[in-house]
Amino acid sequence: MPRVVSDGGESIDTDVASRTSSHRRVDSVQHGHGYKVGVPPKKSLFAEFSDAVKETFFADDPLRQYKDLPRSKKIWLGLQQVFPVLDWGRNYSLGKFKGDLIAGLTIASLCIPQDIGYSKLANLPPHVGLYSSFVPPLIYAAMGSSRDIAIGPVAVVSLLLGTLLQNEIDPNTHPLEYRRLAFTATFFAGIIQAALGFFRLGFIIEFLSHAAIVGFMAGAAITIALQQLKGFLGIAHFTKKSDIVSVMESVWGNVHHGWNWQTILIGASFLAFLLVAKYIGKKNKRLFWVSAIAPLISVIISTFFVYITRADKHGVSIVKNIKKGINPPSVSLIYFSGPYLATGFRVGAVAGMVGLTEAIAIGRTFAALKDYQIDGNKEMVALGTMNIVGSMTSCYVATGSFSRSAVNYMAGCTTAVSNVVMAIVVMLTLLLITPLFKYTPNAILSSIIISAVLGLIDYESAYLIWKVDKLDFLACLGAFIGVIFSSVEYGLLIAVAISLAKILLQVTRPRTALLGNLPRTTIYRNVEQYPDATKVPGVLIVRVDSAIYFTNSNYVKERILRWLRDEEEQQQDQKLSKIEFLIVELSPVIDIDTSGIHALEELLKALEKRKIQLVLANPGPVVIQKLRSAKFTDLIGEDKIFLTVGDAVKKFAPKVVDNV
Repeated sequence: MPRVVSDGGESIDTDVASRTSSHRRVDSVQHGHGYKVGVPPKKSLFAEFSDAVKETFFADDPLRQYKDLPRSKKIWLGLQQVFPVLDWGRNYSLGKFKGDLIAGLTIASLCIPQDIGYSKLANLPPHVGLYSSFVPPLIYAAMGSSRDIAIGPVAVVSLLLGTLLQNEIDPNTHPLEYRRLAFTATFFAGIIQAALGFFRLGFIIEFLSHAAIVGFMAGAAITIALQQLKGFLGIAHFTKKSDIVSVMESVWGNVHHGWNWQTILIGASFLAFLLVAKYIGKKNKRLFWVSAIAPLISVIISTFFVYITRADKHGVSIVKNIKKGINPPSVSLIYFSGPYLATGFRVGAVAGMVGLTEAIAIGRTFAALKDYQIDGNKEMVALGTMNIVGSMTSCYVATGSFSRSAVNYMAGCTTAVSNVVMAIVVMLTLLLITPLFKYTPNAILSSIIISAVLGLIDYESAYLIWKVDKLDFLACLGAFIGVIFSSVEYGLLIAVAISLAKILLQVTRPRTALLGNLPRTTIYRNVEQYPDATKVPGVLIVRVDSAIYFTNSNYVKERILRWLRDEEEQQQDQKLSKIEFLIVELSPVIDIDTSGIHALEELLKALEKRKIQLVLANPGPVVIQKLRSAKFTDLIGEDKIFLTVGDAVKKFAPKVVDNV
């Protein structure tokens, strides 16, 4: 009886090996020279569907840790999944608290003046901005998985809310209705964020590419800075539009009678101070606290200056009264019915998605720096829950702030307790010292916002995108231009549209490559990438670099035939041997549908008319299984399917192999 030697050195009967293979139900396409393309066992419809669902929604296998555990342990683990504080809180120590205390106090000094300024961007009273740095951070500290992210209002979302909401209700003439719509939008932003996490649909936010985000953020930063010219220059009557043309018309239209020199002096002086402080903090990481505390120092000094000089009597606009006390309940103010329900949902959806994208990006950035991982779906549930609760406690949309998170990280935070410390400081501010902000000039708030948003302009990333991928740069530029010349929502729409267009372009027009043999090897590579690679006489080798679906199947077929036509014309000119075999390398083809198989059938017919044989190399498990099911392997012949291009060439062009 014939015997072979296994990898382990054992001698096995070939008949036994054959029976074992049959028992395992692993079919194969066998070739005379020895190697084969494996065909995995066919799965049932239910197994295929469950595998697809698992890979789409449960790729991280979240239930694996619950296996073989008693019910009480499973319940405890489930609670830890929802409230990570139950996990890390058990090992919390005084040493960690010291780091969190310093970090919390530092970000509190930064967030208080920022919150007052950002609330103005959203056309909301200053105390609402402070409310939003009290309740949401407490919820996130219990449910969030990031140790470094600092929660509160952010510039881009504030501007987005302010722009979208004022298109529906004038905040000056109907302040209560406007505030109600803001709380409604916040409620639905939270619902959408939590739903995306609960149903594990976080991959949806990936449709906004990095390049589009860079352009969108830069455009939003410039738009926000331009909006601050109202407070910076002391202009009383300013445009409600956010595009650069309208803003500049409003600025220059007021140049002779609308600018206030005292306001400009205050704004310019403290803006210079803030930028110098930021430069010092950036150059020397140990002095990060200088840039963090600079906004609060600016507020204190400018407020004192305005109070003793009574500059408010000379045209300097001030904050005036900030409501004292902590967040009142606002459930009754949310529109659960009526004409503004749909508006609140639409605005909330946009603001929620932007906030989610920003928070997840920030969380992943700092998690990578500290070598730990965050669960994107958990983060969405945490962010959504805090915004739902926030909407019921007079807050507007809160998310992760990059500037505060960076300060939090550099200040030495160890857990989310730094958010709790910040929230307590904000609470004490609301209870005790809000009247002290009465004489704070609006110019200083504008300076703080301008200083903060300049960091959103990432010109280094934009330049890198230009160098690496021009199509990506087009998405970046489109988002940027859309924001500054139209509005934030149109800029966001352009960003998403260009990102989707890029995906569609890549799907419908996949790359194909002509392969050649690397000298003195049996390796076949792209002739453009490896100029030394030589073409095989009488054989054309083409690689398809994408799955073959209905969206691209016709293009793939036409592109292969075009490669063939070009090669035939070149061979006629050079009087080379006629092409007899077309080898299609299928290694990168991870899937194929019925349209793709139909395209291969049409390709086979077209080649038969030219008396050229079609050969397939290394189809993957899904592809070979579908080709078998469609009987395409019978149509082409199983002797035309090979494990590698080298095996195919060895059979159909043996002289080339012998010369290697």
